[in-house]
Amino acid sequence: MEKVRTNLLMCAGTGCVASGTPKVRAALQEELEKRGLADEIKIVLTGCNGFCAEGPVMLVYPEGIFYQKMTVDEMPKLVEEHFLKGRPYEKLLYKEPEKKHAIPAMNEIPFFKHQVLRVLRNKGMIDPDSLEEYIARDGYMAAAKALTEMTPADIIKVVKDSGLRGRGGAGFPTGLKWEFASKSVADQKYMLCNGDEGDPGAFMDRSVMEADPHSVIEGMIIGARAIGSSKGVIYVRAEYPLAVKRLQKAINDCHEKGLLGEDIFGSGFAFDLEIYLGAGAFVCGEETALMRSIEGKRGMPRPRPPFPAHKGLWDKPSVLNNVETLAQISPIILHGAEWYRTLGTEKSAGTKVFALTGDIKNVGLVEVPMGIPLKTIIYDIGGGMKNKKKKFKSVQMGGPSGGCIPMGLIEIPVTYEDVVKTGAIMGSGGMVVMDEDTCMVSTAKFFLEFTADESCGKCTPCRIGTRVMLDMLTDICEGKGKDGDIEILEDFSRDVIATSLCGLGQTAPNPVLSTIRYFRDEYESHIKDHWCKAGICRNLCSFHINEELCKACGACLRACPQKAIVGEKKVPHRIIQELCIQCRTCYDTCKFGSIEIGPAAVKEKKEPAMK
Repeated sequence: MEKVRTNLLMCAGTGCVASGTPKVRAALQEELEKRGLADEIKIVLTGCNGFCAEGPVMLVYPEGIFYQKMTVDEMPKLVEEHFLKGRPYEKLLYKEPEKKHAIPAMNEIPFFKHQVLRVLRNKGMIDPDSLEEYIARDGYMAAAKALTEMTPADIIKVVKDSGLRGRGGAGFPTGLKWEFASKSVADQKYMLCNGDEGDPGAFMDRSVMEADPHSVIEGMIIGARAIGSSKGVIYVRAEYPLAVKRLQKAINDCHEKGLLGEDIFGSGFAFDLEIYLGAGAFVCGEETALMRSIEGKRGMPRPRPPFPAHKGLWDKPSVLNNVETLAQISPIILHGAEWYRTLGTEKSAGTKVFALTGDIKNVGLVEVPMGIPLKTIIYDIGGGMKNKKKKFKSVQMGGPSGGCIPMGLIEIPVTYEDVVKTGAIMGSGGMVVMDEDTCMVSTAKFFLEFTADESCGKCTPCRIGTRVMLDMLTDICEGKGKDGDIEILEDFSRDVIATSLCGLGQTAPNPVLSTIRYFRDEYESHIKDHWCKAGICRNLCSFHINEELCKACGACLRACPQKAIVGEKKVPHRIIQELCIQCRTCYDTCKFGSIEIGPAAVKEKKEPAMK
């Protein structure tokens, strides 16, 4: 019998694996064996811990000591200091940036202490491949309750009363969707899970599937009971191999233990589940396109009505929920609707998971109560800008079909209603943070380029409209913009929104409209002044060295790939404009702020020839 006194919960999510978890784990295991501690200290590989910026990370349980940025070389010292001498190894503890104060306890670290975990309740705490560990944390108790103590109507009532809204983007009431499907009469119904997370910068669903696959399966079992379905499909993008592997292991274990298949919990209810791999088409995140894809057809949306609750997969009544929505179900059934409503607002109850990416310091996965100020997420949890000298400029919410929220609105509460008022959408939970060096015209172009490429082409407004808008944005970024282009973009955006068939086209213009709304001056500067003040659009900027600020350190000279910077020690450097390709390397390298950005017209001034 194992006599383990300490569990080392080491993150093995995609981010930490990429940062070196496998090698660190091997080195730590070797050191524990060398010191004779392997029998009493066990390393447990968990799913994503959430604090991706600090990976590889590890929690010492039950002490609660949190280690970050672990390396192979530090493992001998960590074992000696912590597990032999009994004191935390300070070098690997999290330190507050300004104070440099070490924080041993995970729940005292700002990134964690502002979060409330419901969807991510098991993140970093269990082995995703262990059914037993999931059960030890109340796993499948809600499914047992739903199947043996509740009727389908009881389940639907609890979910409706909880106020849970779909976390995939639209925010439609989950209980209402289940009720529609439950009232449909058919010989077969389908319970579906959307794991086809396609937003750039989003990894919420991937992390849940990797860290806690049983929470998704349990939610699907309860949902299937509510609508009267005996078959389910989890649609996962093929680019998520680790999520697919762990989901399949979880499904196999459930079959073996009787949690899937015939007569689950002796209730007489049967439900089977399989995984379908998506081919990476963004439009297949739309429910009707996803269902067509499962049928082996090209993933293209169809007009609604009829809605999937009446005519969905194989023209049978179907319910599609995304991963995060389904992971919310079991705690709602277990603890009740009123418990769930203790967090959030009246119209936006519960919590929301967000993926923080971009120019923010603490890149990672967070779960917060609905209604929390956006500022708290960006500064208290996210730690502010990665480069402390740069100011926050905007945050893109809702993925490529979302909108950009500026600094002036950073105090807004994060709810479905308040986010929509800004011109953005909640979406599935992606937050791409941008600092002052971001060109908002180029940003709108980037996101529109993505949605234009991902359009299925079925309807003309989306297929042609997004392309026309993209061509206009490209011209503006290349210095070919004309007076009136801004107004045309606004008109085109409204037309595409009003006439597109599905949610992709109806939301694709959001980045354009929101950037024009809040950063119109940048569009005007691009068109009228031929100047990209952020220095991103190469045809519309030039870089110069301020001689008064230049320290002649040579850093920019050495970094320049074109050898366009010349100068000697103790003599201010300068840039030869004919050779400069506006790559920004010098601007990003200089620590003294001596590189300045000017209008493209300045490049016409000739520099003296160098001997």
